[in-house]
Amino acid sequence: MSIDLDEEAALWRVTEHLKISYGDRRTPAEVEAAVDEARASFTALPIRTHVPVLVERKARRILGEHTG
Repeated sequence: MSIDLDEEAALWRVTEHLKISYGDRRTPAEVEAAVDEARASFTALPIRTHVPVLVERKARRILGEHTG
């Protein structure tokens, strides 16, 4: 499955936004790991339009699970 540059740019923006949103509770590496984990679950989707939104939602759930 080929990922286009628009999706890559959108996922980069999602990652940066989450780093800011969770900056007081999570390290940048934790945010990146959550985004990577979330992204991996959507690699087989043939329609890529909403993948960045889905990744952001799932990454927020992952980050929330680890909140003490």
